[in-house]
Amino acid sequence: MEKWFNVGKIVNTHGIKGEVRVISKTDFAEERYAPGNQLYLFMPDSKEPVKLIVGTHRVHKNFDLLTFKGYENVNEVEPMKGGILKIHENQLTELEEDEFYFHEIIGCLVFTTRGEEVGKVREILTPGANDVWVVKGKSGKDILIPYIEQVVKKVDVKEQIILIEPMEGLLS
Repeated sequence: MEKWFNVGKIVNTHGIKGEVRVISKTDFAEERYAPGNQLYLFMPDSKEPVKLIVGTHRVHKNFDLLTFKGYENVNEVEPMKGGILKIHENQLTELEEDEFYFHEIIGCLVFTTRGEEVGKVREILTPGANDVWVVKGKSGKDILIPYIEQVVKKVDVKEQIILIEPMEGLLS
């Protein structure tokens, strides 16, 4: 079965020259939205994705603004609103050591180095200097784990296990 990975959602058009406003869901926006790259548009009411080639990319007010080759005006991109932009699994690139794709981390079980289960990673936030992993604790409460060397000691994506050394107050 083919695997697809979300990179963004088209939330609106921007201007009249065929630009779309995208809420990005990728750590690699510069790479994914580089001119010439292929993205696939999945619409809620369509069975087949539409292959798109990125024409231009720029950032404006927390949005990624994209144009696609062959789509020159607002009327041509208006029907894309609400669509999800994805890449095929064969478009994933090799990462450096200690770098991970979101889909590799989400779903992993988190334990302390003392063997206590913390919970399961359910979301990743990218607020600034480092990512923050949102872990659904055993009590049902969300625990925010900063992805920094002092806290995250080991990540095993094959076994889906993460070991952390909690800072004071992190788990309370």
